[in-house]
Amino acid sequence: MERLSELLLNFSYLGESLSASSAFIWASAIILFRVSGRTVHPLGLNFFKNLFSCVVFPLTMWAVNEAIFLQVSWKSYGLLILSGILGIAISDTLLFASLNRLGAGLSAIVSCFYSPFVILLSFVFIGERMSLLQLLGVLLIISAVLTITQKNHRSPISPKDLLTGIFLGIGAMFSLAVSIVMIKPLLNRSPLLWATLVRSVAGMLILGVVILFHPKGPSIWKSTFTLKNWKPMLPGSLLGGYLALITWMGGMKFTFTSVASALNQLTTIFIFVMGILFLKEKATKERVAAVLIAVIGGFLVTFF
Repeated sequence: MERLSELLLNFSYLGESLSASSAFIWASAIILFRVSGRTVHPLGLNFFKNLFSCVVFPLTMWAVNEAIFLQVSWKSYGLLILSGILGIAISDTLLFASLNRLGAGLSAIVSCFYSPFVILLSFVFIGERMSLLQLLGVLLIISAVLTITQKNHRSPISPKDLLTGIFLGIGAMFSLAVSIVMIKPLLNRSPLLWATLVRSVAGMLILGVVILFHPKGPSIWKSTFTLKNWKPMLPGSLLGGYLALITWMGGMKFTFTSVASALNQLTTIFIFVMGILFLKEKATKERVAAVLIAVIGGFLVTFF
């Protein structure tokens, strides 16, 4: 296990590889969460996802002999807790609510705000810089995402749901961006699994308190713990609340946040590719062109 860890840490593009992997895994999870959102309240769905995380992360840490509690400053714990509240309790709940209103197509367009938010915040607060070619790669990825999604929202949506969904989606992306940029320096010097666990526990506890005092609390708990609703929630939580979270945090830890966020944006491309392969959606010229543009953008961001 130690030998494997050493090999991974010495891998030149570990952060970039983890970020791209996270995009693929999260895209798979989003499909399952979209199904779950039809019967489970966004708060309940988010709570279940994080409850799952808080069970499997300690087991993983025990398996690799990593300490669950570290003797670090309360400031470090405070930053991770606040990051968990912003990036998990708030961001993911807003995201699920936005998905329910907009559907995958329009929601994907709104998610394009994530990478620019991270790049802007990283530039302002932690002094990260990108080369011109990397910046071009970011622009290509965002352009590809916009190109591939703008053709996919033919379902009628009421003006109220449209505005509310866009507002919720932008709020989710901004909250997520703030949550990761604020802990980037701490993440660089902290064990990955420990930092991820602290964030997950903070998010789960806050969600539990919110549901407890929510006017629809009893119905939220009921939908969350109805066994028939677990069929999509369990695999979705395994992918989105465990594997995607580890690879996302790992990508942020082992490369620049601006680079990682650009590669994370490939999630939308993966969603559409999965639609073509598994849902038999039509592979239009626009979609194929967008995938090619995104691949080129990812190459520029990763290797230049």
